[in-house]
Amino acid sequence: MQYYSTEQKAPAASLQQAVVQGLAEDRGLYMPERIPTFPADWIRRLPEMSFVEIGQEVAAAFFGEDIPRAELDRIVAETLSFDCPAVPVEEGIYSLELFHGPTLAFKDVGARFMARLLGHFTQEGNVNVLVATSGDTGSAVANGFLGVPGTHVFVLYPRGRVSPVQEAQFATLGQNITALEVDGSFDDCQALVKAAFLDPDLRGALRLTSANSINVARFLPQSFYYFHGYAQLARLGKADRLVVCVPSGNLGNLCAALVAARMGLPVHRFIAANNRNDVFFQYLQTGSYVPALSLRTLANAMDVGNPSNFARILNLYDHNWLKIRKDISGAVVGDGTILTTIRECYEETGYLLDPHGACGYRALKDGLREGETGLFCETAHPAKFQETVSRATGADVPLPDRLAAFLTGSKQSVPLSATFPAFKTYLLSYALR
Repeated sequence: MQYYSTEQKAPAASLQQAVVQGLAEDRGLYMPERIPTFPADWIRRLPEMSFVEIGQEVAAAFFGEDIPRAELDRIVAETLSFDCPAVPVEEGIYSLELFHGPTLAFKDVGARFMARLLGHFTQEGNVNVLVATSGDTGSAVANGFLGVPGTHVFVLYPRGRVSPVQEAQFATLGQNITALEVDGSFDDCQALVKAAFLDPDLRGALRLTSANSINVARFLPQSFYYFHGYAQLARLGKADRLVVCVPSGNLGNLCAALVAARMGLPVHRFIAANNRNDVFFQYLQTGSYVPALSLRTLANAMDVGNPSNFARILNLYDHNWLKIRKDISGAVVGDGTILTTIRECYEETGYLLDPHGACGYRALKDGLREGETGLFCETAHPAKFQETVSRATGADVPLPDRLAAFLTGSKQSVPLSATFPAFKTYLLSYALR
């Protein structure tokens, strides 16, 4: 399959080119030239399939023309070495727990899949992976690529804007992982990554790719989640008139869910839950997209003022605002409501939310209509946000052993200004080592 740029000014690319380049030459994001669809009979058989079997079938629909099926099946099986259960929270509302991977965040699937796919395509020579993070992306990518021969990962993160546990998950690793502590916002980090791909000096000195959701190999595998969530609810007879609510920052996870629906997954409608960084919500209301400086919130992984994957959503819907509004509604959840929601949900149901899941749960609970079943994404383990969750509930949130282990390491971050010349100089100095 070929991949086109959302800006439609660059040549079509093969899967290998799209994955290794990360960003198209015209600054656009790659999209598959067609969205394959599954027949209704296949959808009906989903409840009989495991998470791995579902992932292998969905991956084959996109990547099967470019990778031998046995190799692709192996990549998916290694990626999906954990489950993502749909857990009942209250009548008619289920949490799709996406945080059971190695770093306890939903981005583990995309990061692990991409690391293995990139290894398939770059068996000779070194590749340098650039990733901007507002929280969980950095930890997922760093741990997905840790120790992978021929790769070096540079994690750019905003100083003081990620939780201590999140920072420890990528800033203490060493080996082939370098953490760059940027004096700016996530949007500044993302802008640096995008600028690096378009700089001829850097492209000449270093083989670069990105592991953000701007990379097609990062965002497409996240569609596995939604097929698996539907399959679990279908087994319970609860999949009719399904409403899926996605906490949304850079919009990669929402875009993956929309792709799943295009492939034939019967989702009735979607809700995009924003925190105070409500650029996408405002677009849904007005039809006008106005990027803004990101605001710091309790749901820090959603602190994005100019979401990259908005371009992909526009392309999916042929830039038609009315069609987008027909499928997607929005909600905004402020910090005070996040704390209240965590507390009330815990007291009333016993279910413990993280701040991002709280945005999804609140938006879904407020927006669900009679006769609908709701499924919201719980994107990270609440222990990654101990201070916030404990403040909301008054209860201690013990750290799982795998998180506690990261806190025993020493921080190895490199401080960096948010200017591109400083970033370019650092990368060129690395190239000369």
